[in-house]
Amino acid sequence: WVAAGTDRTPGEVVDDLAPTHDYCILDDVREATVPGVVLGGVDYGGDALARGETASAVDVDATVTALHDRLPRETLESLVERAKRAPGAELSGAVATFTGRVRSRDDPDDERTTHLEFETYESVAEERMRTIEAELEEREGVHEVVMHHRTGVVAAGEDIVFVVVLAGHRPEAFATVSDGIDRLKDEVPIFKKESTTDGEFWVHEREPGGE
Repeated sequence: WVAAGTDRTPGEVVDDLAPTHDYCILDDVREATVPGVVLGGVDYGGDALARGETASAVDVDATVTALHDRLPRETLESLVERAKRAPGAELSGAVATFTGRVRSRDDPDDERTTHLEFETYESVAEERMRTIEAELEEREGVHEVVMHHRTGVVAAGEDIVFVVVLAGHRPEAFATVSDGIDRLKDEVPIFKKESTTDGEFWVHEREPGGE
């Protein structure tokens, strides 16, 4: 499958492909919201899987290993599809979701936010989210909970964090989504740096941002 165009950002293209494709390669893209192989000393503010003066100088095996070490690109659609395959799906009549995204501004007079950058102690954050999921799934009528928080650079307007709940009925689905995002914000160690048109700074609170 091959395509070209200028009407979508690289992040949007990857999000479109994520639910149905395991991999994609974007050629001549310098947007920092997707992992990249950087050639010729080009300035790249995102997640560089490998660097080299030329393509032949890049260690392909090491690059593939580095890619596999990254978290998969998830979207709301891919997480909903995963939840619907849960063992309790046939008992479920509700899917509730929450999506947090990057605000351009908190207030109309604020400087515009260009992007956020998230860092985490990856294994710690993932383990904590899995624990929260398991504890929420112990609730009566809740059959599956799936959480995902993106790391690295996320541009203004793009999605950051997702919570998906598969439940028997909407009351427990909505309540669990709300509790899930609250617990993720309070309990998962994720650190955020905000870049605006006026500069950049670390936000000294553990929150997914955007929502």
